[in-house]
Order: sequence, then structure tokens, then C-alpha cells
Amino acid sequence: MIHHLNGRLVEKTPTYAVIECGGVGYQVHISLTTFERIGSNENIVLHTHMVVREDAQLLYGFSHPEERELFLLLIGVSGVGANTARMVLSAMDPETARQSIQMGDVDAMKSVKGIGAKTAQRIIIDLQDKVGAVSASDGAVMSSSKRAHNNVRQDALIALTTLGFDRARCDKAMDQIIGDSAEPMAVESLIKQALKRL
Repeated sequence: MIHHLNGRLVEKTPTYAVIECGGVGYQVHISLTTFERIGSNENIVLHTHMVVREDAQLLYGFSHPEERELFLLLIGVSGVGANTARMVLSAMDPETARQSIQMGDVDAMKSVKGIGAKTAQRIIIDLQDKVGAVSASDGAVMSSSKRAHNNVRQDALIALTTLGFDRARCDKAMDQIIGDSAEPMAVESLIKQALKRL
């Protein structure tokens, strides 16, 4: 099992990063929370968890151990797979997710793509007593560097479609968000707002 990676950041997108360690490039699936926190640092550490399936071996990476711990709790719930757990941690940071579970906020869980009422209730019932052990995140978020408007929109669209959203719906949502915003938006902000509308 690969516990963590400490190496050079070769590529970063809202859904995955490529970390070079000892001449080997590892593609690591990440949440939007991790995407924000790793910023553009060249040398980074990602805490990892490997998911082995019949057709693939997937590596998931997290900027903080607390996020990985919550991810592991989520995938331990019946009906919640790795991609759904990553979606939860993209829609909300670990502290917000932890609080939603502790407070029994079914609506907050249902707002995440792929989670219906029954699964939301199951997450809360299974994890309410466990999330207290997950330490609160330190809240330090590194903002990504500003890029041209079209690049931001394109990166957000790629990330959303990779997560399974319909491209036409994503286009429409982003048009509305960008139209309502008076200031240029960072890609992670655009994705987070789009996740709330899709």
C-alpha cells in the first residue's frame, strides 16, 4: 500500500495531479479541496489511498491526513464508492462535511451528485459517532494563480464532465455563474458554484 507521495508536482487539474517521485510519475485522483490546498508548489506531499478494482488500480491523494481519514470513513459506508466520496470532499471541505454528518444534515449530503436520500441517511447513521474522531482541518487554503477567463472555464468544464456531469448542463450553469459575477473567478470557485447548481 502506498501511504504517501513526496515529490515534484508535474501536472495539476481539478480532478487529478501527477507527482514525480524517483523518476516515476504517479497520477493521483484528488478532490477540489486538495486541488485548492496544494496550490502551485513544486514540491508537495500527498497522503494517499489505493483502490484496487478488477479493471484498474487507482490512487487517491489528499493534502491533509484528516481528509484521507474522512474519505476512508465515507467509502466504508455501504453504497458509497471512491468517486462518490471524492465528490463529497469536492462539494464541501472536510470540516463542513464532518459538521453536516454530526448535525444529521441530510439535505447537505443529498446536494452532492450521486447521493440520494437513502444513501445520505446511511452516511449520517453510520458515521455520526465516528466523525468526531476526525480532526478539524486547519482551514489554510492556497489559492490558485489567476488564469485567462477561457482557460478557467475550460478547466472547470473538464473537471465537471470528468466527475460525471452532463456537458450541456455544465455549460449552462457556468454561463449563469460567470454572468452573475462581477469579478474574474478562480477555477475552483467556478467549480464549487457549479456543483451547487447541477
